[in-house]
Amino acid sequence: MRVPKLIILLSLVAGAFVTVTSGYSAPRSSNSKINRAANTPSNLPPGDFARDPGKGFEVATLAGGCFWGMEEITRKLPGVKDTQVGYTGGQTSNPSYKEVSSGKTGHAEAVQVIFDPTRISFEHLLGFYFRMHDPTTLNQQGNDKGTQYRSVIFYYGRKQAITAKSVRTKVNSIGKWKKPIVTEIVAAQPFWKAEAEHQDYLQRNPNGYTCHYLRDE
Repeated sequence: MRVPKLIILLSLVAGAFVTVTSGYSAPRSSNSKINRAANTPSNLPPGDFARDPGKGFEVATLAGGCFWGMEEITRKLPGVKDTQVGYTGGQTSNPSYKEVSSGKTGHAEAVQVIFDPTRISFEHLLGFYFRMHDPTTLNQQGNDKGTQYRSVIFYYGRKQAITAKSVRTKVNSIGKWKKPIVTEIVAAQPFWKAEAEHQDYLQRNPNGYTCHYLRDE
């Protein structure tokens, strides 16, 4: 039986298509390699605690409104070795306070913590985190409004991610907050240390502004 020329032509085209597409590799894996490389300790910004928290210590990065008040409460917790405030979760490198305040960089004001897990677990630390700010207000904390004041847990590794989700679910289920929790849980990103005048702000300005306080358990 004679095969019509049209069928032969379509077969050739299809064969060429299979040949081309079978050689195509999605860029996802290469991009993920790039992302992993960008977040290795040696490639993190100077001052990022995640570069080297010290032997036996771990790092947590938490956002929940103005970082002055969050740092002041967090620094006093047993097992906390060191704290600093800065910017993370945005699209630009080494942003200034003014740039972050514009809401255009995508960063959140955050406190970064070095803690001793034998004295205070990540789960216990998150317990304080959910008490020191209102996790139900989207892009707002007190009178401060904007995406830079959003509630976010930036996790380091699978273990922290699982713990963060578990604690958020638990806090949501006990009904202490009348509205649903909007806290995001996302992988840690480069942390850009804020300007010197924002570090230990309430230590140097005891009567300075804060909208954070520890609520009853």
